[in-house]
Amino acid sequence: MINIVRVAGFYWKFGILKGKITLCVLNGTVIYYDPKIVATALIERNNQILIIKRAVQVGYGLWSLPGGYVDRGEIVENAAAREVLEETGLKVKTDKLLGLFSEQGNPVLVAAYTATETGGCLKAGPEALELGFYSPDNLPTLAFPRDQLIIETWLSSSGS
Repeated sequence: MINIVRVAGFYWKFGILKGKITLCVLNGTVIYYDPKIVATALIERNNQILIIKRAVQVGYGLWSLPGGYVDRGEIVENAAAREVLEETGLKVKTDKLLGLFSEQGNPVLVAAYTATETGGCLKAGPEALELGFYSPDNLPTLAFPRDQLIIETWLSSSGS
């Protein structure tokens, strides 16, 4: 099945090349569906970590570390700080890269950082139903298994 759509004055064809889904403009240019980068931050206060209850899909009503997509041309660390501000009202400085996290079949690469509060006022933004600091051993249901892995990575690296 070939799907052709008109966007911005061009006709685009979706297809598979070398086993990968691609998007081709009809003049033969191939554009791959490459992974999207997400930046997230782990903020600790009094041995508890900040998480948000998601007000958006995927994972509406479940909890996650604050974070989101990196904009084209944006520095990843800055994206993590921007997302924290948008979702929680807190200004932060990213400290340390905890790691890069990915899952088979999921086109998202997550860059997870630790971050330190530098200002702002804790308040749920439009993408959060609520938020709070929780003990890592008493977390509500998380939207993404990778968040649990990020938290475990942080716990093992911090000696907590």
